[in-house]
Amino acid sequence: MEVNGKDDLNVPLLKCSDDFVVDIPQPTNSKERKIRTVKFKIGEIKCASCSTTVESLLQKLDGIENAVVSPLQGLAAINYIPELIKVKKIKEAIEEAGFPVDEFPEQDISVCRLRIKGMACTSCSESIERALQMIDGVKTAVVGLALEEAKVHFDPNLTDTDCIIEAIEDAGFGAELISSENDANKVHLTVEGVNSPEDLTIIRSSLESVVGVTHVEMNLEENKITVAYDPDLNGPRSLINCIKEAGNGSKSYNASLFVAPIRREAEQQQEIRIYRDQFFLSCIFSVPVFVFSMLLPMLPPYGNWLDYKIHNMLTIGILLRWILCTPVQFIIGRRFYVGSYYALRRKSANMDVLVALGTNAAYFYSMYIVIKALTSDKFEGQDFFETSAMLISFILLGKYLEVLAKGKTSDALSKLTDLAPDTAHLLTLDNDGNVVSEEEISTQLLQKNDIIKIVPGAKVPVDGIVIDGQSHVNESMITGEAIPIAKGPGDKVIGGTMNENGCLLVKATHVGSETALSQIVQLVEAAQLARAPVQKLADKISRFFVPTVVAAAFLTWLGWFITGQAGVYPEYWIPEATNKFELALQFGISVLVVACPCALGLATPTAVMVATGKGASQGVLIKGGNALEKAHKVKTVVFDKTGTLTVGKPEVVSAVPFSGYSMEEFCDLATAAEVNSEHPLAKAVVEHAKRYRQKIGSHTKHFTEVKDFEVHTGAGISGKVGDATVLVGNKRLMRACKVPIGPEVDDYISKNEQLARTCMLVAIDGKVAGAFAVTDPVKPEAKLVISYLRSMSISSVMVTGDNLATATAIANEVGIDKVFAETDPLGKADKIKELQMKGMAVAMVGDGINDSPALAAADVGMAIGAGTDVAIEAADIVLIKSNLEDVVTAIDLSRKTMSRIRLNYVWALGYNILGMPIAAGILFPFTGIRLPPWLAGACMAASSISVVCSSLLLQSYKKPLHARMP
Repeated sequence: MEVNGKDDLNVPLLKCSDDFVVDIPQPTNSKERKIRTVKFKIGEIKCASCSTTVESLLQKLDGIENAVVSPLQGLAAINYIPELIKVKKIKEAIEEAGFPVDEFPEQDISVCRLRIKGMACTSCSESIERALQMIDGVKTAVVGLALEEAKVHFDPNLTDTDCIIEAIEDAGFGAELISSENDANKVHLTVEGVNSPEDLTIIRSSLESVVGVTHVEMNLEENKITVAYDPDLNGPRSLINCIKEAGNGSKSYNASLFVAPIRREAEQQQEIRIYRDQFFLSCIFSVPVFVFSMLLPMLPPYGNWLDYKIHNMLTIGILLRWILCTPVQFIIGRRFYVGSYYALRRKSANMDVLVALGTNAAYFYSMYIVIKALTSDKFEGQDFFETSAMLISFILLGKYLEVLAKGKTSDALSKLTDLAPDTAHLLTLDNDGNVVSEEEISTQLLQKNDIIKIVPGAKVPVDGIVIDGQSHVNESMITGEAIPIAKGPGDKVIGGTMNENGCLLVKATHVGSETALSQIVQLVEAAQLARAPVQKLADKISRFFVPTVVAAAFLTWLGWFITGQAGVYPEYWIPEATNKFELALQFGISVLVVACPCALGLATPTAVMVATGKGASQGVLIKGGNALEKAHKVKTVVFDKTGTLTVGKPEVVSAVPFSGYSMEEFCDLATAAEVNSEHPLAKAVVEHAKRYRQKIGSHTKHFTEVKDFEVHTGAGISGKVGDATVLVGNKRLMRACKVPIGPEVDDYISKNEQLARTCMLVAIDGKVAGAFAVTDPVKPEAKLVISYLRSMSISSVMVTGDNLATATAIANEVGIDKVFAETDPLGKADKIKELQMKGMAVAMVGDGINDSPALAAADVGMAIGAGTDVAIEAADIVLIKSNLEDVVTAIDLSRKTMSRIRLNYVWALGYNILGMPIAAGILFPFTGIRLPPWLAGACMAASSISVVCSSLLLQSYKKPLHARMP
């Protein structure tokens, strides 16, 4: 319902409701425990004694702060501490006392978003999901690997965000709350001048007395106040002023917005710095190890000093390699041990397990060599310290490059977030509309109905309506429309767009989380978190990937060792200074570290992140990987007519009265009936009537109130205007209401339908009193779009509630062969189901006004021309502009994205399928080529980087029609 709209008049000032509200004073609790309130009805409460009994019973329960039971109606309001007692136990206690509990509240579900740290692959995200789903009260949990976020639906009566964060940390990952469902209409304020609980009480009382404030939370330790409010009645600026006014005489208070630091970008930069620093630190140790083991021994006499024996067979070279490798293995490589510990504790395995196994095998075998060399004067053996050190260094390099590339996958979302300006020019007007004052304030302090001045070259801070001034506004950053749009009084402007050349005065209509920009960002974030069905392949593989790799590595070592001991292969195959066991061990370690589960896990989410971000920057909002995957399969596109193929601004081009009614009488009655309808055709009739009245010199703006108003879906409307019963609609409505249509009327209808016009008949008291012929011009790009879809092997269908003749004329004009006419909204959904029964994947394109059933029924619902109203639930894809070219863009982008995902999978799977046999030594007998463990580690790192970079190529996507058009 619109704010202050006509529907508000139907809402009684004093609502008679079953809800029972009791104001219970909140007890002071030094521990600042969270207190919740539950309300329900208790049966068999017959007198005050019964209610007192229940209250006494409840007060004895540990965790109950206060309880009030009405003796008249049996309604109960109970304050309780969720950490100590659950709602279910309260209910059971009352029922055990012999009082039935009725109207128990439905399960309350809250949603929170969390930032997750420390995930490396799909196995990590699955482990977090399992840990979350084990919490009592968590309903669903979705973890996005590439986005590094989790979205959790939970019952706040059973758990809270602290428990959820604790469960994630117990699983070995970091977690931080981003937002909760109830943050939308909350403001967090930092308060100055508060020194005692008395000050908090004064401020709380002042805030609670403000109209629109629903809840106040105070935190004395941090001097922070959280206020929940109704944005239609209040705003952050008013609340800050209220706190300032609460001071008196010796006490003065001040408040400002508590701005939480923008952590995502800072944390990404910190993660990049950590990996970079760790890589460089490991290189300080690893490079000398590599030089001492690989290069200097090959450059005599420069490396001869490394062979100097210290004690028995222990040389300087071995000792130096051991000393340099140890910090890399246990200090720099500690992250792999920690990751392995948590992975194994939750009975799963990830990349950390593979790295820890491989490096430990190399390091501890080398330690065995050191001990043997120290204790024996004849032992000869080759250490692998360079394998352990170089392996960790290459993996850190790979992770550094990977997080560098992953940061760029969310570039489009970051750019959207940064579009809104930090400050705005707030004007104060007097009763005559003159400017009294102007001040620059934070955009976050803007409230509904504020008047804002936007100078040339400045960004629009919030959504609003122009009340004064003329200018052109560049909306390309929101809608993708390159040409600046002319704006004048009455036109809507979108927050984040750029004012070009004129000064505008704008009245704020949507602020904070309600702006189009905020909704777009929320929608894109949700899309990037949603998991595409194709991701299931990686999820299935990840469950057995690591155990399979470990088994393959063990079998590789065993196979080479046994065949070596049995003399199956010749001695010259064994490299110099290496024995059969060491050769087999090198092959086994190579298999362990060459396998890469990360590349598989990143194949889908990185591509979805880039594609949804790129789509959003071009005005195409795709609701997640599921919508992307379905859109690429589309073979049939069903178009609505009005507002989709046509401009959606119909005009009356002809009006003819019949049955002896005058034009004025006929127009007045039709307009009185249509004024309550939201349909574009109804608006066209009302506008025509206004112009006609101005033409004949009548300036009456008020119409007779219609009674018994009824909408006949897909046919028209009916109602009683004065004493007359009025019908306005098509021939189907007339037939249904048994209104006869004479030959004169039929002839008028036929002539106009051949001209692609829609005829609206007006019947008064059972007789056709006149007709309006309405035309709605076809969008200029419609024909090109239908033609381009045909070139993509996609057929087009029109489905409309209009008559067959008009629909056929429009279809012929744009090139559509198949038409379903005179179809109501539910009928449109049925037609789509018929097409689906033939095995077609169907997309429905509608304007969202009366197409919701069809949008929901289609495989892919596309809401076109959504403008600032981006929260369209029925659609899978939201096209902000009314341009049909975006239909092609949505399908083409989904095809390109799915193609990229397949390529990522081919690369990730192909790499593992080819890399593991080569690492196992399959080429060694024929070519002498083998993959040393440190080089295998470098290959593993390169595979993840290649997948992320492959997804990043989607950032260069260009609209296909724009590319073709001159």
